Amino acid sequence: LHGGAPGPVLDMLDEIGDRENIEPWLEKEIAGGARLMGFGHRVYRVRDPRADVFNRAVAILTNGNERVRFAREVEAAALKALRAAKPGHRIDTNMEYYTAVLLEALGIPRDAVTSVFAMARIAGWTAHVMEQERVGRLIRPQSSYVGEWPEGEAAA
Repeated sequence: LHGGAPGPVLDMLDEIGDRENIEPWLEKEIAGGARLMGFGHRVYRVRDPRADVFNRAVAILTNGNERVRFAREVEAAALKALRAAKPGHRIDTNMEYYTAVLLEALGIPRDAVTSVFAMARIAGWTAHVMEQERVGRLIRPQSSYVGEWPEGEAAA
């Protein structure tokens, strides 16, 4: 679902609606086996540092308005509920949670959020494709390069 969660994050915040609904809504969703958009990652098991960067950016941009405070309260309650429901599993906020709040604060229409997210990643995706074409294989995040570097290229 990479890049597809910001819209559903906003839907989740809207569905929760207000503070008194946060915990009951989260309890019901988690008990029903629903995935909370903006939390967890298929590969990484730590808090995404980009979530913190986007959190700070949106706070500055909006002067910490009501929607941002609400999103932070939902985040705190969701992390608490997820840790209680899944002890031993590390589930943290991912970048898409605050990407959603940031894009909303910038006035990006909800139906354009996924497209804007993708546009921001095109340069990186293109670089990955070019590198994979050059070396002739798909490079996965878990891979460790052990060969010699191609002539004229330095190790990153």
